[in-house]
Amino acid sequence: MLTLTPARQPTLYFIGVTTGSSSIMKVFPAWADFLRLENAVIKGIDFPPGAPAADYRQAVEFIKQDPLSLGALVTTHKIDLFTHCRDLFDGIDPLAALLGETSCLAKHHGKLHCYAKDPLSSGLTLEAFLPPQAFTDQWRDVLILGAGGACIAISWYLMQRDRGRDLPARIIVSDRSAARLEELARLHQAFNPDIAVEYHQVTAAEQNDALLATLRPGSLVINATGMGKDLPGSPIGDAARFPPQAWVWELNYRGDLLFLQQAHAQQAAQQLHIEDGWRYFIHGWTQVIAEVFELPDEAVQGEAFSALSAQAAHASGLTSGGHGK
Repeated sequence: MLTLTPARQPTLYFIGVTTGSSSIMKVFPAWADFLRLENAVIKGIDFPPGAPAADYRQAVEFIKQDPLSLGALVTTHKIDLFTHCRDLFDGIDPLAALLGETSCLAKHHGKLHCYAKDPLSSGLTLEAFLPPQAFTDQWRDVLILGAGGACIAISWYLMQRDRGRDLPARIIVSDRSAARLEELARLHQAFNPDIAVEYHQVTAAEQNDALLATLRPGSLVINATGMGKDLPGSPIGDAARFPPQAWVWELNYRGDLLFLQQAHAQQAAQQLHIEDGWRYFIHGWTQVIAEVFELPDEAVQGEAFSALSAQAAHASGLTSGGHGK
């Protein structure tokens, strides 16, 4: 059982695996000052992946009942927490209901709501580093390594019909879990059944290496497995080759980041464009903070986003904000 004590000042919780190691613990105080979140603090709640349902429910019930506990950002546990606590939410964002996950809990007028913010965060990040109309101007594949919550959010964004012709030639997803791939396939039918999607259950890095070898030049490759942060290692082997001119996105910004190192080792030879998880980290947190503290969009986007990113880099001891490195 968790030991949770009533908050004495406005509190945002971070529900994750190793929250104490996250840069947000250093960054949030600076952001709270910048955004004028008076007396607001952040606290971590750590669960191992796949924690018991009772633990998730205890945390959610505590946040729901405690007056100064305002909400939470959820990482790693997005699907499990939503599944086990769905009946505790007073309001469910349509995207959270569609995706079967929640990355944000927020109390409004005393009622606890859950939201799926990752589709917006991933979309904002993709728009920042991919060229405009990237899939219209070039026939590109997308390979997503890992079929968890991040994959669901990213694929939702990439498959939206309102993107017109700016859609991937095909999406390929690999994961160790057949059940996750089956659930993802069901969701993809709801997103857009007209896009070609391949699902591959893998048990070894060499299988992902083989999938990499099938990609067109200029394709997008994403490490959404958590390997390199929550788990050691990389989903691909050292012998793997990225396609020429590929866009490589490592969703992690901390950890051993082996996948990122593998990409950098091939950057010059394969002319790779590399994005790490820093920008995604900033968008993910600022979208949740805006929801929990009821801030307008402009408080965390545009010039404000640049200022928040610079503050986060300074608080974390980074010199350039981390992204794209």
